[in-house]
Amino acid sequence: MKPAVPLYQAKAEFFRMLGHPVRIRVLELLQDGPMPVRDLLARIEIEASSLSQQLAVLRRFGIVTATREGTTVIYELAGGDVAELMRAARRILTEMLAGQNELLAELHADAQAAS
Repeated sequence: MKPAVPLYQAKAEFFRMLGHPVRIRVLELLQDGPMPVRDLLARIEIEASSLSQQLAVLRRFGIVTATREGTTVIYELAGGDVAELMRAARRILTEMLAGQNELLAELHADAQAAS
């Protein structure tokens, strides 16, 4: 029997899965609701094969689901937790960048005082 993966390792694999700009963009776009592949392609502007590959990764991890309506494939987030994670990431980045802006302003002020 295969030993269970420690939770920290499973989390690391999850974040590695998220660690691709196209996957992040797909998740951001799907926060607003289900979207056909053609709309994702138009918004992300990459090759269809590349998008398909990234969508397959998200499906394999259970982050998105796909349904077919005729010839159209529509993707949506598998649950609200992913949308919340994307919002949390935005908040964290906003705080980090605000801190960097404060540091930059301080450096500018020090440089002006020194000259």
